[in-house]
Amino acid sequence: MECGAADVFTDMGTIGVEEEFYIVDDQGRPISGTDTLVYNSTPPDLLTGKLDHELFKCVIETQTSIIEDFENVHDVVEATRSALCTHAENHGMRIAAAGLHPTANWRTLEHAEKPRYKEQLDRIQYPQHRNLTAGLHVHVGVNDPDKATWIANELRWYVPIILALSANSPYWCGFDTGLQSARAKIFENLPNTGIPTSFSDFSEYRQYEKKMLETGSVNDRGEIWFDVRPHTGHGTVEVRTPDAQVRVDRVVDFVEYVHALVHDLADRYTDGESQTDIRREILDENKWRAIRHGHEADFILPSGDPESLDSIITRHCDRLDITGIRRMFDEQSGAEQQRECRQNQGVDTLCESLLL
Repeated sequence: MECGAADVFTDMGTIGVEEEFYIVDDQGRPISGTDTLVYNSTPPDLLTGKLDHELFKCVIETQTSIIEDFENVHDVVEATRSALCTHAENHGMRIAAAGLHPTANWRTLEHAEKPRYKEQLDRIQYPQHRNLTAGLHVHVGVNDPDKATWIANELRWYVPIILALSANSPYWCGFDTGLQSARAKIFENLPNTGIPTSFSDFSEYRQYEKKMLETGSVNDRGEIWFDVRPHTGHGTVEVRTPDAQVRVDRVVDFVEYVHALVHDLADRYTDGESQTDIRREILDENKWRAIRHGHEADFILPSGDPESLDSIITRHCDRLDITGIRRMFDEQSGAEQQRECRQNQGVDTLCESLLL
């Protein structure tokens, strides 16, 4: 049982992007394909060692190489996606992106046969059996373990903002949930998920990780699936909350936001700023508002006052000198686009609209 170490936190500001996608047929319906794409064929060189599957055989994950400069994020993500799409098309398959696939029914789709997943299915049971979700994970390198833990603590308040902007999963097993991100609600039914409590320093986080391993609560540290965490294998702060996205530019916008937040918080940590004191229940309420209302949500500030997402976005863009999340907010969310497409053009067009 491997536990994390402090000495992996060496590089400040490096970037990594993990994306989960659905393997689909020409009509955009999920099909089992990870055995072929991951195990029984040779992927393009760009994906060597950077391609894996998730719990279901219709969900595949890519990881980018380490990106040293934010200016290169768009090209790296686009190239990684292009390589995946080419790989899939060479085997008669397509790739689609959404937090949940609007027509997929977990009861009729195959689980992966990897021993790790078989054990999880046996141990967790129903919540894992139906975990047919796809997300976007952003890693930013931090050069000190205590700094990384402090930053992860502070990012907990921003997680609902990121989720609201990313909302792209209104449908579950073919029906409209009334939510903007049903994926987030389904995923947090698993153990060790959601917004964590704060940790006083890296030592306390590492002790938690160690205790979870020693007690058999998790089989490896990768099963600690918090919305944000110091990643004790990569030496990063990892934000895991967004729904998967169809468009590359939206992925880049999330990376820009998270990257800017991490650098801003790193400076505030160095300046000796105190940790924000906010109740876990308030964070959970904010996350629920993001899940339910998406772009229309307002949020409870650490001060206790409410503020609209629109106003928050304006403040954060000005303070962090970024623009992507403003463009994203001013457009329809993925959830809104999905609903409009299904209502006006039907479910077939909806499925096709999710293809990369």
